[in-house]
Amino acid sequence: MPVRSGWLSPDGQSRDDTRLVSLGALTPTSPVATRSGVLPGSSDGASRISGFTLTGTANSMSATVSPGRAVLQSTDARGAYPVALTEYSSVTFADGNAQHNRVDLLVLRIYDHAHDGSGRTEAVVEIVPGTPAAAPTAPAAPGLSLPLYEVTVPANASAGTGGIAWASALVGRRTATVGVGGILPVTTDTSTGAYPGQYRDLGGQLQRWSGTAWTDYPVLPTWQSWTPTWVTSTGAAPPAFGNASLSCRYVKFGTTVHLNFAITFGSTTSFGTSPSTNDNWRFGLPVAAASTRLLIGFAELAAADATNRATARVHLSTTTAFELILASGRPTATAFPNTGGLDSVTPWTWAAGHTIVGNATYEAAS
Repeated sequence: MPVRSGWLSPDGQSRDDTRLVSLGALTPTSPVATRSGVLPGSSDGASRISGFTLTGTANSMSATVSPGRAVLQSTDARGAYPVALTEYSSVTFADGNAQHNRVDLLVLRIYDHAHDGSGRTEAVVEIVPGTPAAAPTAPAAPGLSLPLYEVTVPANASAGTGGIAWASALVGRRTATVGVGGILPVTTDTSTGAYPGQYRDLGGQLQRWSGTAWTDYPVLPTWQSWTPTWVTSTGAAPPAFGNASLSCRYVKFGTTVHLNFAITFGSTTSFGTSPSTNDNWRFGLPVAAASTRLLIGFAELAAADATNRATARVHLSTTTAFELILASGRPTATAFPNTGGLDSVTPWTWAAGHTIVGNATYEAAS
């Protein structure tokens, strides 16, 4: 079988010495050891690891293993074995048991007589037969080996009875390894990271090892609640929410902030006494803005009756607060008594049960 491994020849340089110093650029698991696994190759479609792919032959007990490269780590003192399968190779599974299914394990295995006394010095792809049972499980991986696939062999399966049902028989067991700084592709992996700043691709989600845990990267923004401060532009006669109902949420993507707010004033809400031209209400932002803006969103204003409804634009009057500037008339076309920025009597005299609902988007300062 054309499976090759470096540093198995007994001639010349110590094989242990060479294995220990040659693989320092791969994903580390200790100061001198590397993670065992298949090195990702060229894309083969949906598979995240393309080397050592098992493809069954229809209506038979045979399958083909595709070329690939891998590393098998032994003890720290013994080192890691680089392996390459350079040609497509065939494997044939034994016929099924007369009564029960079994699960075989396909592995990439190292035999090294100097360490295991096996009488063999080679790397091979081999089948580890499972035990037939009513509820069979895969056998344990032997010695220095890397599991590639679990293969379910049905009872009575043989080339004459249609062979193995390859579409449902395979469970992938391959794991990947990459160079230090490379992004490790995995589908399910509970192992700890090797060093802070290591990255992996978990089923399409990039993650970073913090030193204690894997976390999504970049950190996925989440919506959060905030309670805006409520003051006036001059600071005089400040209002107070009292028992008002507030539902204010925001999310920050980089320097972009999206927010929405819904306020229903209550029986103990104090609206202040700010009817003057330059004494508008101001509501605090959840995150400081990069600059002031004339328009970052809109809000609906509603009193108790249908005739007292209006639209206001959300005006970023400072980098820490926004004002609401009346931007429409009544639905009845009747003029409001006051116009301009919202205050205690603009566009009407506010009372319990009145509402303000709006949303906005702006650039954050950082």
